[in-house]
Amino acid sequence: MRVVIAGAGIVGRSIARELLGNGHRVLLVDRSPAAMKISSVPDAQWLLADACEISSLDEAELADCDVVVAATGDDKANLVVSLLAKTEYGVPRTVARVNNPKNEWLFDEAWGVDVAVSTPRLMTALVEEAVSVGELVRLFTFQQGQTWMAEFTLEESSPVLGRTVGEVELPGDTVLVAIVRDDRPIAPSPDDQLEAGDHLMFLSSPDAEAALRTLLGKA
Repeated sequence: MRVVIAGAGIVGRSIARELLGNGHRVLLVDRSPAAMKISSVPDAQWLLADACEISSLDEAELADCDVVVAATGDDKANLVVSLLAKTEYGVPRTVARVNNPKNEWLFDEAWGVDVAVSTPRLMTALVEEAVSVGELVRLFTFQQGQTWMAEFTLEESSPVLGRTVGEVELPGDTVLVAIVRDDRPIAPSPDDQLEAGDHLMFLSSPDAEAALRTLLGKA
């Protein structure tokens, strides 16, 4: 897979190292000469250019890449890169970094964003997940499909406790994708009985959130 990353700061370089380690080809693009720390990610390709300009994206051969990651520290730049990647080059998948949570509502299909990643929101979610038993916690939002991943830790008073997965009628557009029990993931089967302390991982739509909360006992 060929990935173009706009923004060669700490975030962009970290993503590049992970992708390279997984066998992908990576091009880092940044307009700042100070960001050209080529020795820090020597296996990546590097391009000194403004990723918000068509000529730069032509040089980066965006039409031949599988994924574009907009990872700059500027939300406006990340939106522009995502939009150009989708509308001008037909890139199959775009992932955009959200720096300011107040701008998160902009990172959607209209701006060419498939997946928006908000570091502050993610950190908040992980904190809440660590301390909140019996609370439905959003972990990720996949903007284009209007789908989010959420986690719920079963408490003793949950109405679904002791029931099997097959006995629990989930709201529409909601899927139980995993149960984490004793720090081990379980692929849910209809016969699996739900226990106190189970971490339930759901994929769902925002419209189903209220019904899911009611089902789990958190209306």
